[in-house]
Amino acid sequence: MKRLFASITLLFATFGGFAQETPKVTARIEPDSIGIGDRFDYVIEVEKDLVQVVEFPEFDTKQDNKLELVKSLPVDTLLRDGRLLRLSKRYRMAAFEEGLYNLGFAHVLYADKNIIDTLRSSGDSLRLEVTTFQIDSTSQSIYDVKGQKTLPFRFAEIAGYVKWGVGILLLLAAILYAVVRYLHSRGKHLRELFKTPPPLPPHVEAIQALEALHNQKLWQNDKHKQYYSGLTDILRTYIARRWEIGAMEMTSDEIIAAMRDIELPDKARMDLTAILRDGDLVKFAKAIPEAEQNEADYLKAYYFVEETKLAEEEVAAITEEELTAPKN
Repeated sequence: MKRLFASITLLFATFGGFAQETPKVTARIEPDSIGIGDRFDYVIEVEKDLVQVVEFPEFDTKQDNKLELVKSLPVDTLLRDGRLLRLSKRYRMAAFEEGLYNLGFAHVLYADKNIIDTLRSSGDSLRLEVTTFQIDSTSQSIYDVKGQKTLPFRFAEIAGYVKWGVGILLLLAAILYAVVRYLHSRGKHLRELFKTPPPLPPHVEAIQALEALHNQKLWQNDKHKQYYSGLTDILRTYIARRWEIGAMEMTSDEIIAAMRDIELPDKARMDLTAILRDGDLVKFAKAIPEAEQNEADYLKAYYFVEETKLAEEEVAAITEEELTAPKN
């Protein structure tokens, strides 16, 4: 608005020597009679001097939820004759309830030198009639909803689906036959495709898990508890598979006690004890080890697995036993 008033002041400062008549405002509705849900145009026209400034109203609300603004069209210039201008503004609206609406008069904001005034449209008050559909009940008969009719089944209705289904089944059968022939040529059987591979040896599974844990760089990101939980869980899983000890449900002291009857290198036994003790300090006492200790515990776990792993002959024997064992 400040920019508008500044522009008005500049215009009247430039053309203040001329005297103009007050702009003329007219309004109409096109059409003035509609049906429910139909649209109509609310048209405001202003005839003014070239330097006079007017501002058209804004319709941003509904009238009792019965009239709704659909679209506000831009201002159009209908006539330009010397200094005379005729402007038109259309508002596309819709009505959703039957009745006779009194829209009153249109109002336009007008600025003249240091005066701001509101101009009202000339003529009569605008009225809009909204009608609905009239149903002559005397000439129209109302019937109940008809019941559902059961039609006989016809194969032609599903013939297309059956053809496609048979075609797909034949294609799958051809693919399966080609796969079986290929496997037979390689001395294999179809069931080998769905055979569950044997589990990895305990030490291979543990080494892979340790390397994955090391690559996560947990303690480097101040996640010491998560690092030591992963490290000790890997060792517990390895011990459970390697010596069939329930290490996952045991405390650190119980694991150390259970391992006393197992023949181990002295260094491996000491490394296992150190890792479990460090893990308990971090997990339960919230200790934060130094970087060198974190890396040292990882190496101790790695070499504990390497020093206590099954011999290759034992791994081969266990794998052969698993392959030849009857399936339930």
